[in-house]
Amino acid sequence: MEKTWKPTTAGVLCILAGIADVAFGILIILAAGIARQVFAFTEMGRVIDLIIAISPLWFVLGIVAIVGGIYALRRRVWGLALAGSICALSGCSLFGILAIIFVAMGKDEFE
Repeated sequence: MEKTWKPTTAGVLCILAGIADVAFGILIILAAGIARQVFAFTEMGRVIDLIIAISPLWFVLGIVAIVGGIYALRRRVWGLALAGSICALSGCSLFGILAIIFVAMGKDEFE
C-alpha cells in the first residue's frame, strides 16, 4: 500500500474546516447572546432564541470534522474520515467538497 498525498490533504482540510466551524459556532452563540439582551421583549427575541438553540450544531459538526480529519491523517477508519469530511461541508464548503473527494480517492490507503 503506497501512501499518497490524498488522505493527508483531506485530513488537513477537514481539520481547518472543523476549526472554522467551532469558531463560528462559538461566535454565533456569543453574538446571539448579546443580541438577545438588546431585543429581549420583541419578536426578534424569539428569532434569536431559535438561533441560540441551533448554533451548537456548528460546534458539533466542527468537532466531528476535526476528529474525522485526525483519522484521515492517521489513515484509519475510512468511514469516520468520510463522515468528518461530510461535516466539513457545513461551514467551509470548498474545503468540505475537496476533503470528500480526497478521502474517497484515497479509500484504499485506509486500514
